[in-house]
Amino acid sequence: MALNMTRSLLFSIVLLVFACGSANSSNDTMEADRSSGRAVYNMNCALCHGRDGRAGINGAKDLTASTLTKEEMQAIVRNGRGVMAPYKNVLTAKEIDAVVEHVRTLGKAK
Repeated sequence: MALNMTRSLLFSIVLLVFACGSANSSNDTMEADRSSGRAVYNMNCALCHGRDGRAGINGAKDLTASTLTKEEMQAIVRNGRGVMAPYKNVLTAKEIDAVVEHVRTLGKAK
């Protein structure tokens, strides 16, 4: 009887360790995506939009005031708009998603 309880307790501990490890990996992945989006933004967008999204150089929009949806932002990054060049041949779909996620955090950092 004590052996079965010990096995059950050990099994529960192992499951808990795996569950915690998975959560950390997910958080690490999310942080890497945010970091990647910030890096892509800084390399390709910050010159006109500024690191904080407010610069407005060469007619660039203040990204912190944007009311666009995520999908609308992705389309603009892909296809360009006004004087903004399209990035569909420069960035991968994953990079476009990451940079849009980063841009969406700029308005929240006011």
